[in-house]
Amino acid sequence: MGRRGLLTTGAAAAFTLGSVSFARATPDGDGSGERTETVRGVLPPGSPDYVYLPVEVPRGVRELSVSYSYERPAVPAGTPGNALDIGIFDERGTGLGGAGFRGWSGGARTEFFIRADDATPGYVRGPVRAGTWHVVLGPYTVAPQGLPYEVKVTLRFGPPGRTPAAVYPPERAAGRGRAWYRGDCHLHSWFSDGRRTPAEIAALARAAGLDFIHTSEHNTHAGHGHWAEHAGDDLLILTGEEVTTRNGHVLALGTDPGTFVDWRYRARENRFGRFAREIRRAGGLVVPAHPHAGCVGCNWKFGFGEADAVEVWNGSFTADDEVSLQAWDGALARGRWIPAMGSSDAHRHPDPVGTPQTVVLADELSRTAILAGLREGHSYVAESSAVSLSFSASVPASVPAAGGRGGSAGIGERLRVDDGAAVTVRLEVTGAAGCSVRLVTDQGVLHTSAPLGDGGAGTVEWGTTPRYASYVRAEVRHPATVAGVPGRLAAFTNPVFLGG
Repeated sequence: MGRRGLLTTGAAAAFTLGSVSFARATPDGDGSGERTETVRGVLPPGSPDYVYLPVEVPRGVRELSVSYSYERPAVPAGTPGNALDIGIFDERGTGLGGAGFRGWSGGARTEFFIRADDATPGYVRGPVRAGTWHVVLGPYTVAPQGLPYEVKVTLRFGPPGRTPAAVYPPERAAGRGRAWYRGDCHLHSWFSDGRRTPAEIAALARAAGLDFIHTSEHNTHAGHGHWAEHAGDDLLILTGEEVTTRNGHVLALGTDPGTFVDWRYRARENRFGRFAREIRRAGGLVVPAHPHAGCVGCNWKFGFGEADAVEVWNGSFTADDEVSLQAWDGALARGRWIPAMGSSDAHRHPDPVGTPQTVVLADELSRTAILAGLREGHSYVAESSAVSLSFSASVPASVPAAGGRGGSAGIGERLRVDDGAAVTVRLEVTGAAGCSVRLVTDQGVLHTSAPLGDGGAGTVEWGTTPRYASYVRAEVRHPATVAGVPGRLAAFTNPVFLGG
């Protein structure tokens, strides 16, 4: 079957192709058998973000499977070639919000199946009901020559089978009270474009000294029910999604298990606020990921008005992380307080899990407490579990302070004293051999320590006033390798705020 006419379907920049009909398809005499239809076409440069292929599914279908391929012609250096993503919506439709969402694999797979008792990782198992389904194609980039594609849809008839009830990870680890907990909030398994299984990721997380991890697959929640057996009182597993739009990626961090967040919009459509509210209603945090990454569609364009935190360190510390860190610091100087985080974004070997990791002060090792600590900024980021920090600002008992005299404030807190009060800032660090400590304020770097010794432990104290520094945060940096450019981060803290 060839491609039929294209129909524009609204502001979301999508086309609907002519339908693939199995309306006359019937099973063999014993109720089994299969039928296949093939669609071919060419997507031109400037194609819409999403192209929908309707599939008319009759009754009696046990399994729906799809395979696809496309041409990758040579292109000039610096010109994007062809890249075509794929997913599917069921008979409930393709409306924004995802009522009919049944799976997405992006460009990670060339085929998938769905049936009641099982589905390809990234796809939601469940019955294949009669009605109009839609295969969705996402031309991520299109070569100047165009993007020729072929899609094969196969229906297999037979008894539908039963869908097992989903079992999700527990939301609290027993016996874990108030403490600093280490976590990696941006990880990919084979449920999207990662190559590791949940079991492998959980084992690597434990080996990295982590207390919690967060599942964040691209544009699918289908893996949420496959992590429970890997959790324990030593490892809390949170569920969520990496919402991967054409104008940046955002972590829906710690949402209710089974929550799907749609991604089919751009910044110009002014729809992100709706989905940020959906994330919060599902108990999660809105965290723009790698906001200054250079890959196509990765740079964050929605602004930070809806952000609960921002991922300023993603994987190995590189130039785009430095830009993210400085942009975040600039927002602090303007009075815009958004807590910062760091995560590995690990996909496959040799990507290390837990490099970096966010260390959060929480009342217990539970979903509610961890998210509260992250939202309040009671956290710092370290390159590994070997690095530990303690950071605070204090005034003597004789100095008037909010609620009495004297006192101290920790990471993410405010020390409420007069503008002229003498404040002592103190950082204790371990596990950072050869690194130097920098204390950063709204004026910039105001103190740099000598390199720490081979043991990697040290204490740095510095005096200031709220009039001189409205906030202070700490950075632990490796030695510089390029003159005039700071060394890569080993750790950094969220700020302590000073003044009334």
